[in-house]
Amino acid sequence: MFQNKFTGGGKPKIVILDGQTVGAEQDLSALAELGELTVFGLTGPEQTASRIQDADIVLTNKVHLGEAEMAAAPNLGMIGIFATGYNIIDLEAARRRKIVVCNVKGYSTNSVVQHVFGLLIALAGGICRHNQAVQAGEWADSPTFSFWKQPTREIAGKTIGIVGFGDIGSGVGRVAHAFGMSVLAYSPRPKPEPGYTPFAFVGLDELFSRADYISLNCPLTPETAGLINLNTLSKMKREAVLINCGRGGLVNEADLRRALEQGIIAGAGLDVTETEPMPRESPLFQAPNCIITPHIAWATVEARERLVKEVAANIRNYLAGTPSNVVN
Repeated sequence: MFQNKFTGGGKPKIVILDGQTVGAEQDLSALAELGELTVFGLTGPEQTASRIQDADIVLTNKVHLGEAEMAAAPNLGMIGIFATGYNIIDLEAARRRKIVVCNVKGYSTNSVVQHVFGLLIALAGGICRHNQAVQAGEWADSPTFSFWKQPTREIAGKTIGIVGFGDIGSGVGRVAHAFGMSVLAYSPRPKPEPGYTPFAFVGLDELFSRADYISLNCPLTPETAGLINLNTLSKMKREAVLINCGRGGLVNEADLRRALEQGIIAGAGLDVTETEPMPRESPLFQAPNCIITPHIAWATVEARERLVKEVAANIRNYLAGTPSNVVN
């Protein structure tokens, strides 16, 4: 059994560094019951060390914790992440200091899959553009009810290409199948085939050339950084639509802007950008036929409730000497 000073009882000092990223309205009582809880809305790099100096447990979503920050917190025994990704934590420094780092998996799968299709359907039906036209009075001024700004398309019978076939990617595949779409998937590691057809695992070149809709659901790694660039975009159909609810760094944003302006692909729906919040200087700012949402695919009320419950469970297990979801 893993031992810590709380295994036999006692209440730890728990510090949340960026509670605002989980939602200011979020009920944190499940965490408050486990110790002396201090919540900071946001924390800048220069504030981190002083805010965690007395903490036994630190919880973070996007605040970086490295060697210097950990050195400033001699009592620190656990770092809990309000996310699945853990690149914000120096895992080697945590190992050296015998600090347990725990993440949360699977809490937002349904939410992200839902958002993928929200973007996909909005682009297929021109929903945002038509809403803007109605609100601007263009439909009211039309001589007929039959009014559209662009052709709208059914997704039934079309082909979706899914890059990354983990929990979220396979969830996208199941929903696509329910809509009557053919599913192509790329996975760098072998995965079992799902129990529906038409479905096929294919290489990236084939996926890019055959798919009508492409959904990026893979992690950002040195191999996938800039995966979508002018070369790969040029392999796609002119009618193709790109959906990215993965990581912003998967896409070369200047190349995507060029592809949208030149009609190399038909549209894009993005929930993530290379820099967040997306600056006004971004190549994607006001790009044509591009819907961008502010990294909210993961953040439904239900997903955030699950997230807090899972973080609380990680803390309870750590205090009991049986840490869970340990990534280091």
